[in-house]
Order: sequence, then structure tokens, then C-alpha cells
Amino acid sequence: MKTPKVIAILATLDTKAAEAGLMREEIETLGGEALIIDIGVVGKPGFEADISRSEVIAKGGGSLEELLVKPSRELSGPFVTEGAKKTLIELIAKDAIHGVVTLGGTQGTSTCAPVLQALPYGFPKVMLSTAASGDVGPFVGIKDITMMFAVSDILGLNVFSRKIIANAAAAAYGMSLVERSITKSEAKGVIGMSNLGVLTKGAMHAIELFEAAGYEVITFHAIGAGGEAMEQMMREGIITAVFDYALGEIADATFGVLRASGPDRLTVAGKLGLPQVICPGGSEHLGILVQQPSQVPAGYENHIITWHSPYVFVPRVNAEEQHKIAINIGERLQSSTKNTVFLMPLNGVSSYSAKGGELYSPELDEAYWESLQQTLPKTIKVEALDNNAEDPEFVEYAVKTLINLIEKN
Repeated sequence: MKTPKVIAILATLDTKAAEAGLMREEIETLGGEALIIDIGVVGKPGFEADISRSEVIAKGGGSLEELLVKPSRELSGPFVTEGAKKTLIELIAKDAIHGVVTLGGTQGTSTCAPVLQALPYGFPKVMLSTAASGDVGPFVGIKDITMMFAVSDILGLNVFSRKIIANAAAAAYGMSLVERSITKSEAKGVIGMSNLGVLTKGAMHAIELFEAAGYEVITFHAIGAGGEAMEQMMREGIITAVFDYALGEIADATFGVLRASGPDRLTVAGKLGLPQVICPGGSEHLGILVQQPSQVPAGYENHIITWHSPYVFVPRVNAEEQHKIAINIGERLQSSTKNTVFLMPLNGVSSYSAKGGELYSPELDEAYWESLQQTLPKTIKVEALDNNAEDPEFVEYAVKTLINLIEKN
């Protein structure tokens, strides 16, 4: 017989004991086992947890006794969150748990979100939450967290909540039964590739070429979280080489608009020494969310413009703005000292700036290239090609270049 799958349940057992107990019953009914972790602080637990709140807080560097002298969510929160993270990561490393499910309101969700975000990709993560009907971006971050809306408050058992809680428990347990593994690819390697809609034709061609050469490709929509997720997969060893085809996230980060990435974007592959080919795809324009549809924001009246949708304004950045973007790209690439090639398509870095495109401007293309030559670090190889970023010839050269870098390692 196979060893039963174990699902960790994170709950505050002073307020959610009945709900956690039902989750345990449902998992056991399905043939699994449950391991209940108490992340409460103040109230008396409804029953004894498998891992107590004092153990969790101690793992996070705190003391339950000291926190109870003058109880405060603000003071206790960091110890609970850090302790729960460490507890789960250690259990995963020992193959002692195979999934996790959490339940809570706004406070419980806020406590559990960073815990689940710290867990590896592919590990089952289910969060039953009263906050799941709104903007869940801050709770999910860049991780594969399944959020389920509780609909009613998670406060006591009734004919409705029993079914919803049972569904959440079953979801986590069902995921744990899947045998597929992210880290066991049969390909030569796994390529991470960033992409934007204005590069999709080229991205599709690149995927065909990489797959024909024996590689798998994971593509990321480069609108902030996409590029950051790609780099997290580099850290976790899932991605072994990078075709960073779209740098629109860097352009938007320079001006704090829609697709903006965080400060680590474009730094991770260099720090890890992974083979990478970079193209500044989509970085000649910005994505700006507007409140009034089809209304040009102040300050962009003299720009070449288009609209991605009635609410997403797309201006071609001018030469001065392009130079700021080039500086930002250059600064982020300072950690890239080997295995890096930067390819510049001289005839536009997206379909928008291709001949006939809405943002076509050979003069600005030339100015952008001049800026990049001034700002890119001397530690990387830089080449210019007389193509548009989506031209098959450009994509084929980029793919060949990256494969050569991989095979030399």
C-alpha cells in the first residue's frame, strides 16, 4: 500500500477549531492524513494541535509567554509568519507533508499569504478565504496559490460552510495525489522566456526552435509579476537558461506605470551565472492605465501613441525617456559578468515599432541604440542585428546564440 498523503492545515485554533477539525475529518475520509498547525496566539485552542502555537512562534524567533504579556497582532504577526514558513519548509524537505490548506478571514489570510508564497512551485497550496472575491494579487504574489472564496464568514459550522470547507480540504488532498514533478524534465534543459503581445509571433517561433533542439520553454507574460515569477523559478532551479525577450517591465518600472517590475528584475540570471540572451523587446513604449477611456494623459500630447485597449494607453517614449530606460537596463545588468549576450534589433524592438506599426520611428530606434551602447556594462557581449524583434531571422539568431551558450557550459 502507498503511504498516505499528509496535508498540513494552518488555522487559529482559538477561533477556527471546528472548521480545522472538519477539514481533518474530510482529508481522513478521502484516505489521507492531516497535520494541524496552530497559528493562533491569544485565545485558548479548541483542541491540541499536532504542532502547537508555542512551537511555531519559537521557530520564528519569539516566545509565546512574552507575547502574551501584552498581546498585539502587530508584535506577534512576524513571529507567527516566520515560524510557520520555517515549519512548513522543514516538513516539505523531509517529505513529511504533501500539501497545505489554510482558512481565515482578512487577518488569517494576511498571515498565511506570505507563508504560502515562501513554498516551492508545484507544492499544493490552497487558501480558503473570505477575502478571495477582491484583488487577490497581494495574497497570491507570484506563486501558484489556489484561493477559494468562502462566501460566508468562516465562523462556525452550518449547512453551507461544511460543504465549502470540505471542498477546500478535498482540493488540497486531490492536488497531493498528482505524481507529476516540475523538476523532472526529460528535455535537455528548461528555457525561461519573457514575452509580450507585441512579440508573440516571434515567441511562438522561438518555442518551435527550442523544442526542435530538445529544450522545453516556460513563457512568462512580462507585465510585472510574470518576469518576477520567471526569476523565482531560476532561484528554485526549475529554469536553467533564459531568453529574456521582453523588457517592457523595465521600461514601466523606470516610470512607475502598469507593467512595472520589482528591483531584482533582470539581475537574477546574472547572479546565478545562467546562460542568458536578452532583447529589449517592448521597452520602447509604456503601458499606462487611464481612468477615462481613450483620453491621452497630460504630458504625452507630443508623443507618438496608440491604445492597447480603451483603458491602456501606449505612448512611444521619446529619446530622453529612452535614455533613462537604457540606464536602468544597464544598472540591472551589472551583475551579469558571463554567459550573457544582449541582442539589439535595429528595426524596432516590437511589432509596434516595426515598419508600418503604430509606433514606428527609425529616428527613435537609432537614439535608443546609441543610449544602450553607452549604458550597457562592458562585461556582456552586445550585438546589433538589422531586423525587427519579431523577424524570423532575429529570433533564429537569438535561439542559436542561447543554445551555443548552454552547450559551452
